[in-house]
Amino acid sequence: MFKNSSKKILLEIEQVLSKTDEKEVSLLVKELLGAKTIVAVGAGRVGMAVRAFAMRLGHFGLKAFTVGDSTVPSIGKGDLLLVSSGSGETQTIFDLVTIAKKNGAKIALVTGNKDSRIGKLANVVVQIQAPSKTKKIAGFQSIQPMTTLNEQCLGIFFDTVVLCIMEKTKETHETMWARHSNLE
Repeated sequence: MFKNSSKKILLEIEQVLSKTDEKEVSLLVKELLGAKTIVAVGAGRVGMAVRAFAMRLGHFGLKAFTVGDSTVPSIGKGDLLLVSSGSGETQTIFDLVTIAKKNGAKIALVTGNKDSRIGKLANVVVQIQAPSKTKKIAGFQSIQPMTTLNEQCLGIFFDTVVLCIMEKTKETHETMWARHSNLE
């Protein structure tokens, strides 16, 4: 049961991520590397994936925070709000996007629904074509409950973006480890 299920899950993840547009990812990397400050946000399990990615951005030496941290600075012109929302419709996230946009920050959205209201406000959109709570994928039904597939894909997507940034910036494991917290 376990091995069979894990094979099916890995196949689902591969099916979703193989549809990711390289140009969208390149634009996201460009915005991440060009931002003075990056603030990342997502709700629920999606939020966990985006928090882990923001931590890695810090290991690159980028000024990166997640909404909810006590040290989140104000953002505005030259800054980036990195949003992850499967539906692109989550009200609390939409409200934060509206505030950031009003203050002149750029918006980068990773979503399953680029036609969402958050998608319409975003400067850069990367679509992850996994089913979300508001958008089904024609001809595709995950064996996993709820939006689990989307959350797994986000974690692997963000880890893949880390490799793209490493290649572009010539960062190494060693240079990144040097920025990792030593208060463990």
